[in-house]
Amino acid sequence: MSRSGHIVSLSNRKTVRQKNRKGSIMVNNSKEVQVKLMKGLLDLIVLQFLSAQPMHGYQIITKIRKTFGVYFGPSTIYPLLNMLEKRRYVKSEWNMSNERPRKVYKLTSDGQNLLNFTEDSLNFICRKIGTTGVSKNVLADEHGTQPALHPFLKKITEPKTVI
Repeated sequence: MSRSGHIVSLSNRKTVRQKNRKGSIMVNNSKEVQVKLMKGLLDLIVLQFLSAQPMHGYQIITKIRKTFGVYFGPSTIYPLLNMLEKRRYVKSEWNMSNERPRKVYKLTSDGQNLLNFTEDSLNFICRKIGTTGVSKNVLADEHGTQPALHPFLKKITEPKTVI
């Protein structure tokens, strides 16, 4: 192999490594942005889940983890649920029908009004930054829920989206 061929070969390897590093950095930054957005929208995400069906805290924790791949534990979710209940966006009652009593949370009309307002606000923000926003008539997912925030969050996780 000629000296110049060897240099090109080393140069190409270096370029590939840089691309991999940059790609890795972008993935880490994307995940970091997604987690920050999740933290900021967590109350609304919980309300959206509760708009589909009443749930207890552990169900909410599990659904967030399965849906978004992010873990928010009991020390985050239960204080959030208590705050939402104090603000009358959710109400709770004890379900004693199982072997283990569970406090089940249900969305109130004030909570639904907050979701509607948030959907309108997100659409306004999306229009201002040049994206399509969220549809008022989102098709139900495989669990029968209608997550108004799903299209917004999906748009954020797409690789071509830059924030």
